[in-house]
Amino acid sequence: MISSQQSYPLHQVATLRFPISATIASLAFTRHHLPPISASSLHHPHSQQETTPNSNPTITSTNQDKILRTHNAKSTSLLFSTNKTSSKSPNPSGYDYDEMSKLLELSMAKKRTPQFPGSIYVQSPEDVDVNSSLPEIKEVFNGENDDYDYEVILRALEIRREVTLEIFKEAMRKGKFGITYSTNLASRLFPEFIDYVMIQAASMKQLPEYANSSFNVRAKACLETSNVVPLIRWLKHNGLSYPQIGKLMCSARGNIDSIRSTSEWLKSIHVDGRFIGVALLRAGKNILEREIEELDEIVCYLEMNGVRREWMGYVISRCPELLSFSMEELKIRKDFYFDMGMNERDFGTMVFDFPKVLGFYSLEEMNQKVAYLKEFGLGNEDVGRLLAFRPQLMGCSIEERWKPLVKYFYYLGISRDGMRRILTVKPIVFCYDMDTNIVQKVQFFRDIGVEEKGIASMLVKFPSLLTYSLYKKIRPVVIFLLTKAGVSQTNIGKVIGLGPELLGCSISKKLEPNVKYFLSLGIDLNTLGEMIADFPMLLRYNIDILRPKYRFLRRTMVRPLNDLIEFPRFFSYSLEDRIIPRHKILVDNRVNFKLRYMLSSTDDEFHQRVEAAVQRRDRFESGISNDIQLDSPRDNGSEDEIDDEFSIVGD
Repeated sequence: MISSQQSYPLHQVATLRFPISATIASLAFTRHHLPPISASSLHHPHSQQETTPNSNPTITSTNQDKILRTHNAKSTSLLFSTNKTSSKSPNPSGYDYDEMSKLLELSMAKKRTPQFPGSIYVQSPEDVDVNSSLPEIKEVFNGENDDYDYEVILRALEIRREVTLEIFKEAMRKGKFGITYSTNLASRLFPEFIDYVMIQAASMKQLPEYANSSFNVRAKACLETSNVVPLIRWLKHNGLSYPQIGKLMCSARGNIDSIRSTSEWLKSIHVDGRFIGVALLRAGKNILEREIEELDEIVCYLEMNGVRREWMGYVISRCPELLSFSMEELKIRKDFYFDMGMNERDFGTMVFDFPKVLGFYSLEEMNQKVAYLKEFGLGNEDVGRLLAFRPQLMGCSIEERWKPLVKYFYYLGISRDGMRRILTVKPIVFCYDMDTNIVQKVQFFRDIGVEEKGIASMLVKFPSLLTYSLYKKIRPVVIFLLTKAGVSQTNIGKVIGLGPELLGCSISKKLEPNVKYFLSLGIDLNTLGEMIADFPMLLRYNIDILRPKYRFLRRTMVRPLNDLIEFPRFFSYSLEDRIIPRHKILVDNRVNFKLRYMLSSTDDEFHQRVEAAVQRRDRFESGISNDIQLDSPRDNGSEDEIDDEFSIVGD
């Protein structure tokens, strides 16, 4: 038992009752007021040595190493270790880092929860003396060790951030936002915007009305006066996601009011709500610092140079970087295109088709691309027309897109003139990825039998071929020609090489109706395939054009169907300009030619051939020449022409 004649201080009594937890509580008092005392001696007063104010009691190493009572071993060891470290600690304040963190958390926490019985400090918010048991914050700073003080300050800032973050989440929940949304948004605002609120709340301490207010009160007031929660609700209503809201508020640097005013201005020029956040984030940090009058000046200048007012929302939403330019830089970019021969109409449509062409790329990059396009033999105005027609070229990389494509075209045998034709006819080809688009199609043409020279010529002849889908357009047409049009596998390469335009025709609207029409004329499927191999364009004509020509051939010219099978190009000539006039000449001169010699020759050759045929007929009728074939070599007639000479129409 403890002797009644011996008195102990309050902290020692607490140690007797709570040997584990209260031992820690007595550390602060023990370090500055009492000499080291063994916890076991407190419970064994007969072994405790009496001390006087002038005495200097010490604890031997034997007493330190030997613990008499095992159930107090942990608390006694903690006391010994603390006393040892306290003598070596660089902190004259007497608090180690863990104690310091605990004190900061208790002093700066937003909400203090009740602790277990026997706690060192009173932490109940309902207690009147909630701060009475806490030591002064300044006690944790010793003023002698800068590294230690720096760690204390950093820890204090971390706690303040966490407190400010919880205050913001509470304000969001009061604004009828869900817990998940508030937590996700708070994670996007940490630490930039949270630090801004923390700094503002700290600066409000200088205001008279907040001189005696706590940090929590000032942080709440800062959020209320800045109308952060209503602004977040308004941005969310306009289609902004919480990542966009978080980035926007962090980039605002505390200028919260400018976010709403700039957003309202973007809506006034017809920027869609779902693009407002993208426009604000991509326009640069200075857009929130610019006046509305400056933004109006940019829009008016674009409108003066061909960009219509109703297009402005689309242009700004696709290229918000335009709003970050000064008027001088915007004029320089406009003059860059006007110097290539563009007018206001071309410039306006170009900016509408591809807004990035004006504001996304640097002037140096734009000049490099224009210079590279001129290497194909294009003039300055030609490049201007090309960019006005296909401004997406400005978005292609020279090293990654154009140079590999040019090398591949050279490998296929396409000359520079051929590449210039591809560039001018279908410039979008130079925007495609070579490996995933062009190489696969070229390999497909090789697989179906198109020759290497034929591939180069068909690409130059019909560059649009490279823009068609391989699996949705090209292959279905090839399969149709093989299965439904009578084209053999040996001729399919020839058909595609001579008529690549067939690959651009619709199967249901063009190819299939034409095949059915020719089959209805009495042409069998295999013969039709041979006709297509001879003249692939046969399937590209409209039936309304084919029908009157066939009717004239059969009824007026009285030609057999075999003539049409031998010369399917008959349908390529104009009925009014060539077929009818030449047929009339043959009738007037009482001669008859095959369709090939009747239509394929020029007018001079046709008249010479008619005159030669008339002369041979006159000599035959006059009896000067009994064998018409004797005169044929002198007339440069071929075997087919000799057959034609016997087709003489009598009176």
